Amino acid sequence: MKINAKISGIASYVPDDRLTNDDIAKMVDTNDEWITTRVGIKERRILKTPGAGSSFMGVKAINKLLADLNMPASEIELIICATSNPDYRFPSTASVIAHDCGAVNAYAYDIQAACAGFLVALQAGRAYICSGLYKKVIVVAAEKMTSMTDYTDRTTCPLFGDAAAAVLLEPTEENVGIIDGVYHVDGSGLPHLVMKAGGSVLPASHETVDAHQHFVYQEGRAVYKHAVTDMLESSLEVLKRNNLSIDNIDWFIPHQANLRIIEAVGSRLGIDPAKVLVNIEKYGNTSAASIPLCIDEYKSKLKKGDKVVLTAFGAGFTWGAMYIVWDC
Repeated sequence: MKINAKISGIASYVPDDRLTNDDIAKMVDTNDEWITTRVGIKERRILKTPGAGSSFMGVKAINKLLADLNMPASEIELIICATSNPDYRFPSTASVIAHDCGAVNAYAYDIQAACAGFLVALQAGRAYICSGLYKKVIVVAAEKMTSMTDYTDRTTCPLFGDAAAAVLLEPTEENVGIIDGVYHVDGSGLPHLVMKAGGSVLPASHETVDAHQHFVYQEGRAVYKHAVTDMLESSLEVLKRNNLSIDNIDWFIPHQANLRIIEAVGSRLGIDPAKVLVNIEKYGNTSAASIPLCIDEYKSKLKKGDKVVLTAFGAGFTWGAMYIVWDC
């Protein structure tokens, strides 16, 4: 008897504080029209709570998920946290989240796959469910992107916001849930999208701090080109593997990095723009949290049996696409 992993619930959290384009225009030489035209972002949420990191938002998202499901934290068996903004280099952010949620019976660990992290973590969670090892797995994406944003760099500081979102994965014998996923990585993308310092290659020093090397470094043109091509091809690949055409798909949910990227991928796929879910205008690029944040916002539109394709691209380069039949 085949076991699939289905999403049984989803919840998200965004901080209350907003950073608008006009606010950013007071920091660097830019304006609302320039930002909106190039990336489609109007505002982003900023976590200002003193001493709070990505785990703070992850706990908020999971607590809301558990409340919605009327499920005690003690029933969680595994928490996988997708983040590029861990609270600390060690211990894992997932361990902090598990403790603060009261998930006393859960194992927990982090996955770092940049903006593709949610999809990679979903694939891992799916494997645990389908193997029978666990029956209640939470995948949480928690990203305090402002912790790595340089607000003196006009090319990157308008892009990022803070958010977290979580899903519960459970087994099902129905032909619903996570059906298939394709994933790729190309390490030659390293120079184009990277935080240059703070790791073991270039540890923190006065020199690295003064050189602003502890922030996101991005070569926009190279990233745009690869993101469009790779998200498109991985989406086509997962469709082909499952004998689907784009007309069979009810919803297309891409990583919310840049509205122009989303529009380019959708156009080349030939999908009806009404089927492409987008919320980047309000939240900016929240990295691994962007896809589940978008799903949560639009979940009232999704109905059982809907065919959904998710796709993401991030640093590494790492990218992929996932095919889901909705049942939540």
